Amino acid sequence: MTDPATPRPSVLVTGPVLEAVVERQLGARFAVVALADLARTDPRAVRAIATRGAARVDAALMDRLPALEVIANFGVGYDTVDAAAAAARGVVVTHTPDVLDDEVADLTLGLLLATVRRLPEADRFVRAGRWRAGAFPLTATLRGRTVGMVGMGRIGRAIARRLDAFGVGLVYHSRRKVADLGYDHVPDLLAMARAVDTLVVIVPGGPATRHMVNAEVLAALGPDGVLVNVARGSVVDEPALLAALQAGTILAAGLDVFEDEPRVPEAFFSLDNVVLLPHVGSATTRTRTAMGQLVVDNLFSWFDGTGPLTPVPETPWPRR
Repeated sequence: MTDPATPRPSVLVTGPVLEAVVERQLGARFAVVALADLARTDPRAVRAIATRGAARVDAALMDRLPALEVIANFGVGYDTVDAAAAAARGVVVTHTPDVLDDEVADLTLGLLLATVRRLPEADRFVRAGRWRAGAFPLTATLRGRTVGMVGMGRIGRAIARRLDAFGVGLVYHSRRKVADLGYDHVPDLLAMARAVDTLVVIVPGGPATRHMVNAEVLAALGPDGVLVNVARGSVVDEPALLAALQAGTILAAGLDVFEDEPRVPEAFFSLDNVVLLPHVGSATTRTRTAMGQLVVDNLFSWFDGTGPLTPVPETPWPRR
């Protein structure tokens, strides 16, 4: 427990991190420093960072903070934190897994259905009064489809369990086969794209996965193909996807994430064969509150001396 006789440790907050849940609790125990105020703060007092990806936490920022011990990331994905640089400096990085798995999986199935059955377009059809002039066009279906999961982590498995209830075929691509999983593992992404007609993307962002879904993969998916991306915008080559949608190389796409959020290429807006969401996979009050609380709990646990609750794989914990 922090000694009440010593100055409160400072926590740098890189941007809004669910103020009602995170920043209020942190303010009761720590000196909270906004990124804009860092230049006016003694960097030696900053022992923690709470981040939501508004600014990249890179080696340069860490080097400005010689007393930094822990970085608590709001979100399961932490590609805006240089976890390798943190590990090299002995800095612990935490994230918020598990608490958002079901929410993102639910949203993924909703986005898949909305894309295949053209639900947003059907809604606009009714609102515009066009139903009186004739029926809405027939749509594609999930019946008979085979879904290729690009990634099979915690959220991927939650999505797969939901897809089982829809009776579709399912295979997956990941760096390695997941033990005790009953779906076929396809080591080559391009081969999987040729074998399926639906891709659901749920892999981490970062250099290793940048543009792994490219023009060649989209062409392999084919004219009946549907792409759903709930991972990171960087995983899909956005210009290649736009061209594939415009040319009919694939049938449709459902996107919750984009390469340069919140700036979405306006060329998408005129297309009826794409459903666009503003990165809301985990965006419910219940789940975001749980994520924020896990950020707080990780920091409290660290400064209580009991270690991080949910460290990322790259982090140096437990200590050797």
